[in-house]
Amino acid sequence: MQINVKDIHIGNIIKEITEEREITIQRICNFFKIDEREVFKMFGQKSLESDLILKWSKLAEYDFFRPYVTHLMLFAGISQNKNNQHLKKSGDLQFRKNIYTKEIKEFIMELVNTKQKTLSEINEEYNIPKTTIYRWIRKQDIL
Repeated sequence: MQINVKDIHIGNIIKEITEEREITIQRICNFFKIDEREVFKMFGQKSLESDLILKWSKLAEYDFFRPYVTHLMLFAGISQNKNNQHLKKSGDLQFRKNIYTKEIKEFIMELVNTKQKTLSEINEEYNIPKTTIYRWIRKQDIL
């Protein structure tokens, strides 16, 4: 399943995941204590309240918050604000290993492999260091 993390439609994502996992409408209705009409209404909604997303995550055993986290990582980038500058001045070491999810890596590698964007464009738009992208490319070539 390919998720558009730039324009998230959580209802569609939930519908696709529940179909993939073969979760019946009856089970969903019993879990939420609602009728079928309400379930289909949720499938059509672009956004849902966080408590509903949490319940869907429990029912489907899938992290429906992940697309939002991926969106933040890709489109908000790693902040270069005063907090980061304060860390640099104070000399505290800050380790940020594995901050990119599998989905982010796959998305970026698809952009590179299909030549939709250059490394410089990816670096500027998503604020991912070129060295990180080169490392992903090397690992991909090895596999």
